[in-house]
Amino acid sequence: MIYTAGIDVGSTYTKALILSEDGQLVGRSLLRTGFKLGEAAEKALQAALTQANLHPDNIAYTATTGYGRFQVSFRNVNITDLTASARGARFLFPKTNTILDVGGQTMKASRLDDGGKVKSFRLNDKCAAGTGAFLEKTARYMGFGTEEIGPLAVTSKEPVPISGVCAVFAESEVINCLSQGSSPADIMQGSIISLVDRSVQLMKRVQMEPEFTLVGGILRFESMVRVIREKIGAHVNVPPGDLVQFTSALGAALLARQRLQKINQQKVAA
Repeated sequence: MIYTAGIDVGSTYTKALILSEDGQLVGRSLLRTGFKLGEAAEKALQAALTQANLHPDNIAYTATTGYGRFQVSFRNVNITDLTASARGARFLFPKTNTILDVGGQTMKASRLDDGGKVKSFRLNDKCAAGTGAFLEKTARYMGFGTEEIGPLAVTSKEPVPISGVCAVFAESEVINCLSQGSSPADIMQGSIISLVDRSVQLMKRVQMEPEFTLVGGILRFESMVRVIREKIGAHVNVPPGDLVQFTSALGAALLARQRLQKINQQKVAA
């Protein structure tokens, strides 16, 4: 059996996924990236290999993507985030036309052509107010961890309007809301709505078309998915379970498999 690996070295988390030649996901892992990007990629791949009960020699081709894709010395090829997420989204949801990818440090919207290639895209990576970091900072100001954002937001009864103009000013805004008696849940949900408004604007700028597929770590929060669905008035696809965070790694592994098949075909032809 031939296996390929896709590694998504994000600014917050690194994800590794191993794919068999028949398209089965046999192992995956996720860990915090830290400041040693190459080391994070190596550890993530090793964890995925352990889960799949495989040895590094079993991996025939490795593709990297994400913020730190150039820092992985053992890669065979590197792929842009947009291309990887497009391939992963189309694999999971073949009719995907528009993708929203919200991570810890970036937000990306892209529209695909009939062949699954990126036709247009927009990024919001200049300010944390337009990324998952905005929600994480808001939660931290109130004494909650990242994993508590989802459970906290779903208990909201009356979301508080949060400007979301700048993550740097979020602390004073949160403190002001708390002093006026707003609950942490309502503040959290208000922050999610603010982030959704920015994401929908990006989708409009790429002239979004259904089907819509949502990926990225922040989309694991059901309350955010629900608000996006309400804002655009349409059904949205969300990869099941933790796959929402592995879509780009999956796309990289798929492209690695495609590249390997092409190389093998060229060898046979020669």
